[in-house]
Amino acid sequence: MNTNFKRISIGLSALGLVSLVACQSMEQGTGQKASANLESRSGSQAKGEVNFIWQGEDVLINGKFSGLKPNAEQGFHVHEKGDCSAPDATSAGGHFNPETKAHGMPNSGMNHAGDLPNIKSDANGNATYTAKLHGFAVNTGPTGIVGRSVVVHRDPDDYKSQPAGNSGPRIACGLIK
Repeated sequence: MNTNFKRISIGLSALGLVSLVACQSMEQGTGQKASANLESRSGSQAKGEVNFIWQGEDVLINGKFSGLKPNAEQGFHVHEKGDCSAPDATSAGGHFNPETKAHGMPNSGMNHAGDLPNIKSDANGNATYTAKLHGFAVNTGPTGIVGRSVVVHRDPDDYKSQPAGNSGPRIACGLIK
């Protein structure tokens, strides 16, 4: 009986070691940065700049925008392709979604990696943006956003409509570098 107990303990210890190694292999950042300058698309006047700073498992996002609808919310997402060349920014592809999850509320665990909180503009159509999110990295790896694009949409994201939150046309787009 004592011999079987030792075998089980050794087996559980080995499993514990595997779990520890798996947890330690999760991507974390230590200050890596990326940015994007967004230019108007779809005949809008919207533009902006966004900065991403990797802090451990989270990414701090700061941005400034102008030319938005006054006193409104507008959808904001990381898109899969780093291509803003189309006049309507459709060249940016769909939302960045490396884990093939449904569209949803940012940081819920049930969302695309590219799902970001809406931008909220003031009476002049300007906005300052800050969010701290997880689920993606500031690099070029499989969950990395560098080399992809960031897009502002005309309408607010409802965080539930599939596949993209019903946020309307793409009114500004920028390459994340």
